[in-house]
Amino acid sequence: MNLDRIYTVLNNDKKVDIYYHERPVWVQGINENEQMAKVGFVDNFEEKDVFIKDLYERNV
Repeated sequence: MNLDRIYTVLNNDKKVDIYYHERPVWVQGINENEQMAKVGFVDNFEEKDVFIKDLYERNV
């Protein structure tokens, strides 16, 4: 995923499934300078800072 796509997803009302290492996540925040996103994992309360390029969508 790239920065432009993540902003499109965040500014859209349509539901988009985003994954990090096969785990569904939701994006909580973005750090443009470092190309990082803070994500929360859907399957538990874990949060993590990950590179935006490591996030992906299925069926795209």
